[in-house]
Amino acid sequence: MKNMVYPEGYRSALSQRDTQRAIKIIKDTFQQALSEALNLDRVTAPVMVTRDSGINDDLNGVERKVHFTMKEIEGVAEVVQSLAKWKRLALYRYGYAPGEGIYTDMNAIRRDDDCDNLHSLFVDQWDWEKVIRREDRTTDYLKDTVKKIVAALVATNEAVKAKYPVLSCEINPDVTFITTQELEDRYPDCSPKERENRIVKEHGTVFLMQIGDVLKGGAKHDGRAPDYDDWQLNGDILIWNAVLGCAFEISSMGIRVDADSLKAQLKKANATERERFPYHQGILTGTLPLTIGGGLGQSRICMLLLQKAHIGEVQVSIWPEDMRKTCAEHNIILL
Repeated sequence: MKNMVYPEGYRSALSQRDTQRAIKIIKDTFQQALSEALNLDRVTAPVMVTRDSGINDDLNGVERKVHFTMKEIEGVAEVVQSLAKWKRLALYRYGYAPGEGIYTDMNAIRRDDDCDNLHSLFVDQWDWEKVIRREDRTTDYLKDTVKKIVAALVATNEAVKAKYPVLSCEINPDVTFITTQELEDRYPDCSPKERENRIVKEHGTVFLMQIGDVLKGGAKHDGRAPDYDDWQLNGDILIWNAVLGCAFEISSMGIRVDADSLKAQLKKANATERERFPYHQGILTGTLPLTIGGGLGQSRICMLLLQKAHIGEVQVSIWPEDMRKTCAEHNIILL
């Protein structure tokens, strides 16, 4: 609980009952705006995949997956950590063409996440993926997609504030784009999180690009699995959270690896053995389509727009008992 923040004088703007109503407004509005902006169909998605498929998300490469054996099926099943790889396979199987895509409600368990204001063992996202052309694998295409997502978020914020005028969250619709190397150059004596806080506090809405590779300073800004995002064409959408006074990540996204970037990143990550998996073979042989995609935190977005101090105020999860007690003492009531 060392990372917990208890805002002085905090009290939720909405009752628990109105919070539930507002969550529905946010979810209904945002997913409709997102699907229209990016031309996405809603699809169903798995909560588990087989280990041998190679399609579970490895996140930073160190998180332990929840796994189990099955009564009538050989092998080991894993609860998904995200659907970064599954979505690309789905686009191929369903026959989507360039400019078309999908989104889904993704529910995951991340057993190694630390519980604090922003992190829960339970993760709920809108996972989305879209087929693109070879010529779309550019920074300009990535930036244009980010602008559309932020516009959908701004429209959702206005919709929920219209219903509940007591809310006062402000989101800058003008996105500032900066790479992790440019950020390190600007703030060389700061940690990665300190850099994020400084740039996002200044600009309000930031897309931090090129996450996963080693910077000139000798360390990574943050880890990324080597086999879904292209580390030169990815990033995080960060919004300033006035309640907690910090940069607030609502999305990790990017243009996905092609054959060349997959080989290069697997080599850097000492993970070339993954090339044997069907998913990776689909990329190396050109069978799977080129795509862009990401995840948008549902509870994160609700927490931001409803000005909540803890993610447990907008989702039901499991929390340490001492956290529940201390939160209650600071008027933070966890569901």
